Amino acid sequence: MVGLVAHNAADTLELVGRPVAVAVLVALVFIGRLGILLWRGRARPHPAVRSAAAAARLAWLGRLIGPALLALAVALPFSGSRYYVDLGTLVLTYVMLGWGLNIVVGLAGLLDLGYVAFYAVGAYSYALFATDFGLGFWTCLPVAGLLAAFAGVLLGFPVLRLRGDYLAIVTLAFGEIIRVLLINWVSLTHGPDGISGIPRPTLFGLRFSMDGEADTFAAFFGLEPATIHRVIFLYYLILILALLTNWVTLRIRRLPLGRAWEALREDEIACRSLGINVTNTKLTAFAMGAMFGGFAGAFFATRQAFISPESFTFIESATVLAIVVLGGLGSQLGVALAALIMVGGLEMLRDLLSWLAELMNSPVFADIASELPTYRMLIFGVALVVVVVLRPRGLVSGRAPTASLGEQARTISADLVAQGRG
Repeated sequence: MVGLVAHNAADTLELVGRPVAVAVLVALVFIGRLGILLWRGRARPHPAVRSAAAAARLAWLGRLIGPALLALAVALPFSGSRYYVDLGTLVLTYVMLGWGLNIVVGLAGLLDLGYVAFYAVGAYSYALFATDFGLGFWTCLPVAGLLAAFAGVLLGFPVLRLRGDYLAIVTLAFGEIIRVLLINWVSLTHGPDGISGIPRPTLFGLRFSMDGEADTFAAFFGLEPATIHRVIFLYYLILILALLTNWVTLRIRRLPLGRAWEALREDEIACRSLGINVTNTKLTAFAMGAMFGGFAGAFFATRQAFISPESFTFIESATVLAIVVLGGLGSQLGVALAALIMVGGLEMLRDLLSWLAELMNSPVFADIASELPTYRMLIFGVALVVVVVLRPRGLVSGRAPTASLGEQARTISADLVAQGRG
């Protein structure tokens, strides 16, 4: 994959070797494997002591990192750079998707490989209602969430008796069924051509337009019309939707429904023996996670103003699932950090390589920066392998129990908590 590249030459394919790239990868693998062996060979305290100490440190860091990330997110548009605002909008979209999938995978322990289906249902619901019936974004947003939740219930009914790999295969098939429907139901979805001209959201009826009319945002506030106003508005919109997702998830975790999800994740048989309705518990988990995916899909449609089936492939489900696994199953902060690293980190790495190319006047860094999108999934795979080896439970594995007796609950390590097999 790396050592040989096919190039068109005189109506034929010519294989060009890249020994330097292969040598660099071999060196990285050697250094990484050596580091893993040294890490495993070091003297470590008793697992119980180590878990308690690690959980305490992570709890202390979480109290600092969470507010710092929120302050950074709120202040980002003041940087004046549209590039960073657009990148932040993309990162927050994946954060919201990760938090929605975290309900199904992290809290309820149900492995879902077709989460992109709910993302697509929300996007197409908003696009169709907005273009065919002339409804606004704020009217269509709850409708898109409800239709996505209904799709989650439809998925939940056939998989009530499935677990583990069988559940993953069925959810994967459900995602592919939705994608094939979007391609072939031309009379409704316009097929591969997609839907264009999707209306933008408004702020209390004020449009973000450059025409300078009285009902525009710029004219109402006496500002010079600029496209950055709409970009910043969309950024704060997805920030509010993501924070709403986080707040609702944290509140539900402390309710009997949230504790039932965690009981289902730990042991379904024990959950049944306690008298918990497993059917309703699974269906609510699928519906709640799908609803937030539908909200994110509606935002994606209004931001892009164009959607097509190519935007909702399995690779999107894999990316969101990788974010949840890397961040730590059940961890809200971990999902946010993983999305920031996986989505924003790749773009920042490309900027760093471009800066090094200009600084050192080296075409090598420029070539690597231009080929980063090609190796995007390879980088994701390497990151997953590294995290699975070094931190099997994710970046943030410590968690506080949702219910405690007596003193304030202490954060415990996820090494002592089951992840569920679904």
